[in-house]
Amino acid sequence: MKREKKLWIVFALVMTVSFAVLGYYGYEIYQQAPPVPKEIVSDSGKVIFSEDEIKDGQNIWQSIGGQEVGSIWGHGAYVAPDWTADWLHREALFILDIYAQNDFKKKFEELDDEKQSALKIRLQKDLRTNRYNVDTGILTISENRVAAIENLSEYYKGLFTNDPQFDKLREEYAIPKNSIKDAERMHKMNAFFFWATWATVTNRPNADISYTHNWPADDLVGNVATTELLAWSGVSIILLILSVGILVFYHAKSGEEEEFPLPKEDPIIKQGKTKSMGLVTKYFWIVSLLMVLQMIFGIITAHYGVEGNGLYGIPIDKILPYAVTRTWHTQLAIFWIATAWLATGLYIAPAVSGKDPKFQCFGINFLFIALLIIVLGSMAGQWFGVMQKLNLVQNFWFGHQGYEYVDLGRFWQIFLLVGLFLWLALMVRPLIPVLKKKTEEKNLIILFLVSCSAIAMFYGAGLMWGRQTNLAIAEYWRWWVVHLWVEGFFEVFATVVIAFLFVRLGLLKTKTATLNVLFATIIFMAGGILGTFHHLYFSGTPTAIMALGATFSALEVVPLTLIGFEAYQNYKISKSTQWIADYKWPIYFMISVAFWNFLGAGIFGFIINPPIALYYVQGLNTTPLHGHTALFGVYGMLGIGLVLFVLRSLYRNVSWNTKLLKITFWSLNIGLFLMAILSLLPIGVWQAIESINHGMWYARSSELMQQPAMITLKWLRAIGDSIFGIGFITMAWFVFELTLKNKK
Repeated sequence: MKREKKLWIVFALVMTVSFAVLGYYGYEIYQQAPPVPKEIVSDSGKVIFSEDEIKDGQNIWQSIGGQEVGSIWGHGAYVAPDWTADWLHREALFILDIYAQNDFKKKFEELDDEKQSALKIRLQKDLRTNRYNVDTGILTISENRVAAIENLSEYYKGLFTNDPQFDKLREEYAIPKNSIKDAERMHKMNAFFFWATWATVTNRPNADISYTHNWPADDLVGNVATTELLAWSGVSIILLILSVGILVFYHAKSGEEEEFPLPKEDPIIKQGKTKSMGLVTKYFWIVSLLMVLQMIFGIITAHYGVEGNGLYGIPIDKILPYAVTRTWHTQLAIFWIATAWLATGLYIAPAVSGKDPKFQCFGINFLFIALLIIVLGSMAGQWFGVMQKLNLVQNFWFGHQGYEYVDLGRFWQIFLLVGLFLWLALMVRPLIPVLKKKTEEKNLIILFLVSCSAIAMFYGAGLMWGRQTNLAIAEYWRWWVVHLWVEGFFEVFATVVIAFLFVRLGLLKTKTATLNVLFATIIFMAGGILGTFHHLYFSGTPTAIMALGATFSALEVVPLTLIGFEAYQNYKISKSTQWIADYKWPIYFMISVAFWNFLGAGIFGFIINPPIALYYVQGLNTTPLHGHTALFGVYGMLGIGLVLFVLRSLYRNVSWNTKLLKITFWSLNIGLFLMAILSLLPIGVWQAIESINHGMWYARSSELMQQPAMITLKWLRAIGDSIFGIGFITMAWFVFELTLKNKK
């Protein structure tokens, strides 16, 4: 049996088994998600909240930005608190003060350790006992909890409306006045906050851990790390070391690829160009514009961390609140990176066949217009949603869904899904004649089409939740999009595209490229598919999710340990022949991808992957540390590299402005590194220490985040951001200068 065939069988087996397990435990999440009670009633029988109020409250929270305004269960933005950790701690202190006043006529903090310990045991018995009746759907709570709800409802009402005594706190949290504009909406959002918090502290039926596996950490209520957290963290580390050893042994045993003669001149020069291949240039204009826009909104968003109601004294929060700028910043990153990759595919498909199918040019132009409408329409809808100009149904369809990275309204999601299938058709049609010829590139093309198909189909996971779907279930599907679609199948697509480009340049044998891509895909997907679960440890999921997530997310890091070899190989390629110097900067961006894969995705990713680590750091600045260095460092740098490869092929006899590219390359890499090292990493480490010592509530509190030293660390980010921004501007400058000066 040929080696290619064996790898295809292993690939099919990995995909089948992994998705079967992912689907089975998805079913378990549906069955074991924290229940939404029909009614929440007091011991005296008074109805406090209804099911409809909780569900509407979730939609109201989504409409103001949802995970872009603080976080729930640790998922979301980082300026405002995690509302579940915040509510839980405030509720605990309020009830403890009731106990202390009733028993000792003192405040809780005035009691000695022995009396405090006794009251904490009483509190934990009240909060952790699960009094949800499965048969009636009614949740009963104590009168003390009712009093706490009334107190906290007034607190959050003042914060989210316009109570003057909250002006300073609102600024520190970057929450504009009247984010919620009426009392009924505020009552419903408080209902959702209480339900989400109840799930963090109430024990699962027949268990001694909460629905969120005792997250967030808070000693007052007995939310402490469990044995499972420690055990599966140990397993993940041991498995990582073992797997790295096996992979290094396999790599050493395989040896280096035999040398073969390289082309004496650029093979691309001899290849024809179809009309549709030239049309992708306009996509790169949009990529450049979106990059600059993303940078601008990133600057504004970061500045909200030190000046929560404006930009250097300008009160822009009245028209561009933090929830909007952060939404646009993250969404534009997805849009421009995806556009760069999709445009590369549109170039490669006809490049392989050498001719355009009928209506290929029309399809590329039509898709371009559709993408513009999606970008502008979804951004406008999100602004209308956050500004509370839509009702809850309108907001779901056209406004802001409130889920990070998939914030766009359902209509825009469907529109984008249709656009992706149109893109898939534009990929498949030119390649069908090539597949029929059964050339040596057949296996590589098939894998290319598999990745294209997955990109189109798996975005559909974003349609699997409804307007009032249980948050635990919505999170399960959200990570299908964020992890599997973005981090999974786009990764496979990129691997195939890079290999194909090197084959076309005559720098890699087709057979070697096919084997390497298949092997890399198997290794990555073996850990990547079930590694999705590491995002769901504390999102109202069963304990088995932790075991699977810890085990397989460790495997995701394994292929990154040999990334230095990949970088070295790419560097050797850049020096291999004289003509390859024309491809120096595209290849250098591939080298930077290898570096950030190791540092951003590997090191910064793994430090937050083990359950015991994530228990204390979920929702802290260690997450954007990983997010920025992995999303931009890997996928962004790769997107730019692919753009430059295509532009080099399109403009074959044109001298490039290498000074601009040099500035772009070093500004982006140095700026990103300084952003991480000077600001995000030290803030994240400081928060992690406070989370371990005091609890998540304190690590996200204004008391900590507004300390002078913390503010200084936030300002230090401006150094890296400024250098980074120069790279975005020079990249856009380069693209427009090259394409507009050489229209012919």
